[in-house]
Amino acid sequence: MAKMRRSWHEKLYDSKGLPKVIEINRKMSKRWGTGTVVIPAPREVDELMRKVPKGKLVTINEIRAYMAKKHKASIGCPITCGIFAWVAAHAAHEAWQAGKKRITPYWRTLKTGGIINEKYPGGVEVQKKLLQKEGHKVVRKGKKSIVVDFEKRLVKL
Repeated sequence: MAKMRRSWHEKLYDSKGLPKVIEINRKMSKRWGTGTVVIPAPREVDELMRKVPKGKLVTINEIRAYMAKKHKASIGCPITCGIFAWVAAHAAHEAWQAGKKRITPYWRTLKTGGIINEKYPGGVEVQKKLLQKEGHKVVRKGKKSIVVDFEKRLVKL
């Protein structure tokens, strides 16, 4: 019998023993320096994304910095923070498809430099429309879509 695939919601709420703070080992130190790194729980990333009000924005780097401070670590893991934001985005889209009105506003979470995350549900076009509806201007720079003056709209976490 085929194994049922877990929903995005299930993935979001499966903490797998996270959050945890680990020592940055020698291999990681080339990229991240020394100290500790926090691997947050997926729900923690989603909770921060939910706090971004209409008209405001956040970047993965702000989420990482918040997680590091919260867990008293040197840095927030760039890999897992990005992956968990992606899981939160898909869980929100899944909830929206199921008829829920209040979902995580994932389109307000940008990559470094104000870049729209093309891997979020609906791709760049859907997010662009949602962001423009909230008063943001989006421009194309090469292959990337960027929110103009995103820095002025960043929420304080």
